[in-house]
Amino acid sequence: MKDLRETALAVKAASAELGLLSAEKRNAALGAIADALIAHEADVLAANELDLADGRANGMSESLLDRLALTGARIEGMAEGVRQLIALPDPLGEVIEEFTRPNGLRIRKVRVPLGVIGMIYEARPNVTVDTAAIALKTGNGILLRGSASALRSNLALANVMRGALRSVGLPEDALAVVEDTAHESVDRIICMNDCVDVVIPRGGAGLIRRVVQTATVPVLETGVGNCHIYLDESADYDMAEAIVVNAKTQRPSVCNATETLLVHSVWATAHLAKLLAKLHTLGVTIHGDAQVRAVDKLALPAGEEDWANEYLAPELAVKVVDSLEEAMQHIARYGTKHTEAIITEDAENARIFLRCVDAAAVNHNASTRFTDGFEFGFGAEMGISTQKLHARGPLGLREMTSYKYLVYGNGQVRQ
Repeated sequence: MKDLRETALAVKAASAELGLLSAEKRNAALGAIADALIAHEADVLAANELDLADGRANGMSESLLDRLALTGARIEGMAEGVRQLIALPDPLGEVIEEFTRPNGLRIRKVRVPLGVIGMIYEARPNVTVDTAAIALKTGNGILLRGSASALRSNLALANVMRGALRSVGLPEDALAVVEDTAHESVDRIICMNDCVDVVIPRGGAGLIRRVVQTATVPVLETGVGNCHIYLDESADYDMAEAIVVNAKTQRPSVCNATETLLVHSVWATAHLAKLLAKLHTLGVTIHGDAQVRAVDKLALPAGEEDWANEYLAPELAVKVVDSLEEAMQHIARYGTKHTEAIITEDAENARIFLRCVDAAAVNHNASTRFTDGFEFGFGAEMGISTQKLHARGPLGLREMTSYKYLVYGNGQVRQ
């Protein structure tokens, strides 16, 4: 196992070379990675099965096992995400702004790589591929520190990608997995200011809080997803049912799954019992307030912790409200600024909700599950940023760049 600092310095050296390569060479590397993922699927799945076996033996929850699991279809999806990145415009060198000063200086603001990205994440091995591919496309090196539960999977995926880089003549050290999964390795990475340019934590609230509070390296913060759907008085039942079912049950273990359902009292009187019965048939546990429990005898009492909970499981907190304003107040108090949605046929209520609710993504008549780099057409994502500085929402290619000013003169001196 390489020393952590030695690994980080190797990524830094490779990133300097990577940032100078042409878009054609970086795209060729992505193509080789996509092909290699398919060619080495069996090796990756074998490594993943060992991780899954350990997870089951250690009592890992079903939702976490789902995050950890790889399948042939998921590997194909990762490869497709990499190929989509190839087709996207190269952000490096893009002229963001250009102007000429009265003294004749020409100033050009252009996109450049961030440098070395320290990616600290939990459980999900698909993050290894998605984030490495985005880093490579944008000329960044990436230091990947996943969780112990996914180490074999992450190493297998990294070995496939590093081999693909070698095959096209690129430095394989542009990406590396940190094999040391002790908590101290995170503490070291987030304070390596001379090796790492930005840290992105992606995982549970505890991990993110720890990184934000202790890092000396700049942090691009991703957030947990206590996402809400508000069913307004005028919501169409069929649309509401389809969206709520999708947002809660399609993949409950991800951050853009809905965790709390807010229902206007008028709509609840007419439709809530039917909707909750549907959710029960799909295996969803309901945590409800008194009005919810009055129409659903299977519902568990909802307490303060339920309104704040990111279940990441087939569980849903449900609350009846009397107005749009009450729904927005609840979201402002308990939301995590990830994704919030309103289902309504009232254009004015939709306008107010979209304008006033503070979140990275605010949806009208659409599932919260769409807050995703792949669904936004970004190919893949580094995570979902819930902060407001530099980048917000799905972190795609442009969000993984900085900029610098190129100043062209012909002898000017400052007076």
